[in-house]
Amino acid sequence: MESKVILVTGASSGIGFDTARTLARQGHKVYAAARRLELMEPLRADGVVPLRMDVTDEASMQSGVRMVMEAEQRIDVLVNNAGYGFFGAIENVPMEEARRQLEVNVFGLARLCQLVLPVMRQQGKGLIVNTSSIAGKMVLLYGGWYHVSKFSVEAFSDALRMEVKPFGIDVAMIEPGGIRTDWGIIAARHLRESSQDTPYQETACREADLLHKAYSGRYLSDPSVITRAISRAVNSRHPKARYRTGRFSHLGVFFHWLLPAKWWDAMMRSAGKIKIK
Repeated sequence: MESKVILVTGASSGIGFDTARTLARQGHKVYAAARRLELMEPLRADGVVPLRMDVTDEASMQSGVRMVMEAEQRIDVLVNNAGYGFFGAIENVPMEEARRQLEVNVFGLARLCQLVLPVMRQQGKGLIVNTSSIAGKMVLLYGGWYHVSKFSVEAFSDALRMEVKPFGIDVAMIEPGGIRTDWGIIAARHLRESSQDTPYQETACREADLLHKAYSGRYLSDPSVITRAISRAVNSRHPKARYRTGRFSHLGVFFHWLLPAKWWDAMMRSAGKIKIK
């Protein structure tokens, strides 16, 4: 297997951390990027090089890419994994928070693509892996701004894939379903906070309880299923456009396509009444 120089963002925890470690153990040279450098220190044991990077800061992104190039003279793969979810009714979520979510999940991702594309074009090959979600294919109650960001990643990646293919560059999307990480717990906390003392409080808190229980238990898929999907894309000669995996990843998208809008809406509004042990 060809050893590649790989830059992974959002690598301080969860999927990003596991992905950086796994790819390094496969023999790749991995640079792991995140805001909190200290959380990535354990990755050094596997040969991973931690980089401090904030995907909302232009200078930070430029510096990170420059450091990889100075050390390796190439970047073969960019894994855009940084992202987060802020759930809340559209009426309640402050616009600065909505903008921040788009800044992290969409514009930071897009800017890093811009920074590595000249390198990959000069090499005549490369791979960009963007972490999307089934949230870019279907909509959950109170997930409005998060879904806006992931629908955007879907459209952006499709457009980019067509543009850069003539230069030998591939673009793949990872579309996780329900994955057992802290993401849902954090989203649930944001939902409760944004809904306090508002007309949405009762239903929002029920939805937050459902999110918290689902992501705290064993009902969802382990993050390793996403790591395996990213690894398949990285190590493939001909990466697929989409890798959809994880609990409900296929079923949820299928029902969203199949059901009339009013049926889907009713199902989402009643989801908070589901009891999860």
